[in-house]
Amino acid sequence: MKKLAILLAACCALAACAQEKPLKPKWMWFDCSANWERLSCPDSIRYYVGKCHKAGITAIVLDVKGTASEVLFPSRFAPQLKEWKGIVRPDFDFVGLFAEEAHARGMELYGSFNVFAEGSGVFRRGLLYDTHPEWQAVNYLPGKGLTPQLEIADKQVLFANPLLDEVQRHEIDLLKEFATSFPVDGVILDRARYDNIQSDFSDASRKAFEAYVGEAVERFPEDIYEWQAAPDGSWHRVEGKWFKPWIEWRASVIYNFFRRAKEELKAAAPDVKFGAYTGAWYPSYYEVGVNWASREYDPSQEFDWATPEYKNYGYAELLDLYTNGNYYWNVTIDEYRASNGLHRNETDSEFSKGDHLCVEGGCRYSRKLLGDNHFLGGMYVEDYKRDTVQFKRAVEMNLRESDGLMIFDVVHIINRGWWGPLRRAIEAGEQ
Repeated sequence: MKKLAILLAACCALAACAQEKPLKPKWMWFDCSANWERLSCPDSIRYYVGKCHKAGITAIVLDVKGTASEVLFPSRFAPQLKEWKGIVRPDFDFVGLFAEEAHARGMELYGSFNVFAEGSGVFRRGLLYDTHPEWQAVNYLPGKGLTPQLEIADKQVLFANPLLDEVQRHEIDLLKEFATSFPVDGVILDRARYDNIQSDFSDASRKAFEAYVGEAVERFPEDIYEWQAAPDGSWHRVEGKWFKPWIEWRASVIYNFFRRAKEELKAAAPDVKFGAYTGAWYPSYYEVGVNWASREYDPSQEFDWATPEYKNYGYAELLDLYTNGNYYWNVTIDEYRASNGLHRNETDSEFSKGDHLCVEGGCRYSRKLLGDNHFLGGMYVEDYKRDTVQFKRAVEMNLRESDGLMIFDVVHIINRGWWGPLRRAIEAGEQ
């Protein structure tokens, strides 16, 4: 009898510990264009928020500014998106309904903004086309030289120049307007970056960079870097004397925008959380002008593209919320090492290698770079196609190795009918 009592007490203690274990945050992203038609009905919004909650999701990330400048709420600063691909959305409080349904279930709602994306090349719409062509970034293209984005053929997403004060003012006004108009819990900045390594080479950027370094750049852009053609027709980037300071300066532009945006947002809506999404591929993410690491991490000790001052523009400490994309098929480091290792991410100019290019490695590397700053491991559902086993393993790995989970996008869960696999994967990952 005494042994039975001891056993029961031990079981009760274990159960109490399990109950006290805090659950990690789990976000579901709702892309604005991919889900346009199904989210144009209030009952559909209620249904899918409910499905997310039953699957174990704790927060909705709702796209409210797409890549074509338009927003999904009435605005004094940007056009409101009311029609997409011929589907006209009825007039109802879209964001307010999401907030109501999420909060009723104990979930949070964050609005995501494609910050410096101001034009859709596919549909040729956006402020760069309609109102502010002077905002467009200028890219340095191989074989073509300096080219405004509106003149780049087949450009799908067009970027404004993040340096310009009027661009920053516009984006911050939208963040503040959203945060003060709806009962939301946070904002997530997406595409708050330069377009790629080719951008921005405008006159404004040249003058600002020269002021930053205190010298004139005699050969611009060649003293930053120069494109050289190879016999096989490919192009190679040859770095000039100002390349590393240029990389540092671009990171300072993005950092100072984040600092400014946070200060103004918190002054207007103190309780609204300030967050961001980036790719997890830090070794090449300098190409888009972003240092998402902690200021305590010094990349100049590991990478030849970083100056000792580059670490001063790590923005992790500015954020209340952060998720990065571990968008890889390989889940474990062992799986990655067994593959050919080559991977080219969305923002990369070339293929790269490294253990960070898998879910496990990406999370562990992020932990190293971020220190005590929390992050949610993000996953792209389509990386796993019809393989629910690999999908489940990726969910579990992100939950185990990071501070939570971000799933992009709900459209893929819906189309594949993966609500059951998602719920089971979350439950397994939190055991």
